[in-house]
Amino acid sequence: MAQHLYAAALAVGLLVFFVVYPVVQYFRDPKGLRRFHNMSTFSGISSLPFMILAHKGFRSKRLEELHRKHPVIRTGPNSLSYGDVRAIKDIYGHNTKCTKDDAYVLTAGTHFHLADVIDKGDHARKRKVLSSAYAIKNLENWEHKVADKTERLIAQFDRRCTAPLPAGHNPTPEDLTVDYRAWTNFFTLDAIADIGLSERLSFLDQGSDRCLAQRGDGSTYEVNFRDCLYETAHKQSLLLWNYDWYPVINRLTNIIPFYGRMGRLARDWDGVVLRRATERLKRYQAGEKLDDFFQALMEDKNAHPNNLEWGEIVAEVGIMLNAGSATTAIAMANVMHQLLKPEHRRILQQLREEIDAVLDDDDIIAPYDKVKHLPYLRACLDESLRLFPPTPQGLGRKIPTEGMYVLGDFIPGGTSVSVSAYVAHRQESAFPQGDKFIPERWLGEQGKALQPYFLAFSAGARGCIGRNISYLEQMVLLASLLHRYEFALPRGDWEIGRLETMNLLLGEMPVKVWRRQLAKENC
Repeated sequence: MAQHLYAAALAVGLLVFFVVYPVVQYFRDPKGLRRFHNMSTFSGISSLPFMILAHKGFRSKRLEELHRKHPVIRTGPNSLSYGDVRAIKDIYGHNTKCTKDDAYVLTAGTHFHLADVIDKGDHARKRKVLSSAYAIKNLENWEHKVADKTERLIAQFDRRCTAPLPAGHNPTPEDLTVDYRAWTNFFTLDAIADIGLSERLSFLDQGSDRCLAQRGDGSTYEVNFRDCLYETAHKQSLLLWNYDWYPVINRLTNIIPFYGRMGRLARDWDGVVLRRATERLKRYQAGEKLDDFFQALMEDKNAHPNNLEWGEIVAEVGIMLNAGSATTAIAMANVMHQLLKPEHRRILQQLREEIDAVLDDDDIIAPYDKVKHLPYLRACLDESLRLFPPTPQGLGRKIPTEGMYVLGDFIPGGTSVSVSAYVAHRQESAFPQGDKFIPERWLGEQGKALQPYFLAFSAGARGCIGRNISYLEQMVLLASLLHRYEFALPRGDWEIGRLETMNLLLGEMPVKVWRRQLAKENC
């Protein structure tokens, strides 16, 4: 009898805690958030509807559809999504009072890195340490590393060249010899490991992402780099949205095979990062002075030690390998996908003419100096980043305790607010024909006027510190490949698969590749 009473009391307690109390709070409305449109019927009561939406694979697309009618949407009991591009300045601008919200604390490791640190003073300290490593002047020192990776990728594509595609035909399955998405990801991983750690991962040489991970005891084992990286973020993207219960939910779901596999790969990702950081530390302790990101972590420009804790060093290496490879690889595949669509043939031709005008016929690697100021090349890259931003989700910011105004409307303290890049980039007020690929919108004064609404690298003081490296890699690789090769998608209406985790991940991208008629010999 006592057991039955205990069970009944527990059931009542759970009902009150998870159902009755949230409903009462919704109608009490202590923050006045009920005035905003709910994403779904129960979004003001629970985060569960947003978690369900996350499991469908493209939550930002659904938000964009809703924001066509509603400028502000309540996505959870304490979270608001803004669709008006004017909110970007209030939420992310340099003078905003907002801080990163609790999601960054929940997903952080033992130490914060530059991307998830919340305290503004700590962020300023970290950015000062790292700014010299990411300065524009260093691009000249690192261009040879990007050129080396471009040369290695071209060597692989040369081996996979096919005969020219007859006009009006689709490639045969056996002619789709390149998965452009995979190879460009190998490129960005090899590049950031070299730029950041002076390490040769050799993914481009081996045609796979097998590498060593390291356990806490120093033993090593083999993993697939990309699986570890992407599945870690995938699990977070499905379960994170109830901040109060995320730590419990994250642990409990490990007993479910679908989530458990992601959890194991998250631990493997820690092992991948630990291996890279440990090996680079050994070289530093042996006295090697290398021109890379790690050196800037350890010492300032005057060779004075920064005296960072080991956990902080590992955290910074981790976010460098993550953010420094994933988003750029996605961007590279997206822009090529757009350029190869039949309806964009004119755009591709115009871009090729601009590139060919500055490169010689026998140029294999496009020198950065020759392509960095090409306006149409940059416009194509930015338009692709606008149309499908690699990080499409709204990056959560917390309203300060005293509250603040967003779009002239007072929002109480502690509320999480955000603007999705995918949503903002398709607002007709800023980007007419927002679902179309129109690079010309970025040219001249018109393009400059759009910059405040461009969120591909976030905005304000928390904007991406590595954007210059990303543009260097994108410009050199795209110019080199378009100058040397022709490409074709499987068919004219072919679309790439997309899955939104923390980034907008892409599926395979099979293409046919053959040499252009510029060099003396074809392959």
